[in-house]
Amino acid sequence: MPLRHIHFVIDDAPPPRLDKALARDVPVDAALSRTRLGRLIADGAVSVAGDVVTDPRARVEAGMEIAIAVEEAQDSHILPEDIALEVVFEDADLIVINKPAGMVVHPAPGTPSGTLVNALLAHCGDDLSGVGGLKRPGIVHRIDKETSGLLVVAKSDAAHHGLAAQFEAHSVERYYRALVYGVPDANDPRLRGIKGTNFEPGNILKITTQLARHKHDRQRQAVLFHGGRHAVTRARTVERFGTPAALAFMECWLETGRTHQIRVHMAHAGHGLVGDPTYGGKRKLAAKALPEAVAEAVRGFERQALHAAVLGFDHPISGEKVRFEASLPADMQDLLALLQAVT
Repeated sequence: MPLRHIHFVIDDAPPPRLDKALARDVPVDAALSRTRLGRLIADGAVSVAGDVVTDPRARVEAGMEIAIAVEEAQDSHILPEDIALEVVFEDADLIVINKPAGMVVHPAPGTPSGTLVNALLAHCGDDLSGVGGLKRPGIVHRIDKETSGLLVVAKSDAAHHGLAAQFEAHSVERYYRALVYGVPDANDPRLRGIKGTNFEPGNILKITTQLARHKHDRQRQAVLFHGGRHAVTRARTVERFGTPAALAFMECWLETGRTHQIRVHMAHAGHGLVGDPTYGGKRKLAAKALPEAVAEAVRGFERQALHAAVLGFDHPISGEKVRFEASLPADMQDLLALLQAVT
């Protein structure tokens, strides 16, 4: 198998461990993450001063010569497909996509093709330098099939590691737009009685729970208060519709990022998303709150009304702060226009 040879010298005042010293001093254009470097050490691909070293804790000193033999990235088993993508930003390290509703992010047994990954393999081609030894896009976060909006995907191992670390640290800026039933309000006594919900200044709804897979339906997530994974969502009302107010256009942002988090949390608070077949619940519009034609458009909305509108992070290679925005897709814009015309 073809090998790529990387040579460099340990700089002054290195960390005492080999793995940490390599992570600090390996050339940026080598595009090797800490995880990948750890595997290369274990596989005997790293030489220090001419000797193979397989102990990540081995001590190193400034001036030591390092040689790393890296197998060239192999093609992924996933097939590229020529599917149109809306590219918001792209460079040698990453790509930001405005994903349409209806597109699955990664192939799975039920959706082996037609996914974002299939499309990216075709779009990026030889620009993928390799993630984990394979020529594949590095998926560091996902949005649901029927949710539209922004996703960042790594094109190199180093970018994948840097982005994944930011998502793990919850430092990535992520704002969503959603249309929900009802209007969350700090003066609503019902909300004050729901465990895990409270209001912050500015009428900002904060929902804090644990989330885990539902005991009886593995496709769903469930709210827990013991076990599971910590999850925090905040939301504020941007616009309300109906007389009496029956719907709210919300801005939601994540402190954590769990599967279905906004959908589950808003449903837990009694404000399920319009069009959500899984968590939307059976809440109905108040009689005569909206003209019948508009109410029918709300009831007939064919997906959860949720859009990933803002994505901000530190570029994993340059360190530059970057921020991207994506306008609402046509289906949500059209529904909002109908609601605004009668409010």
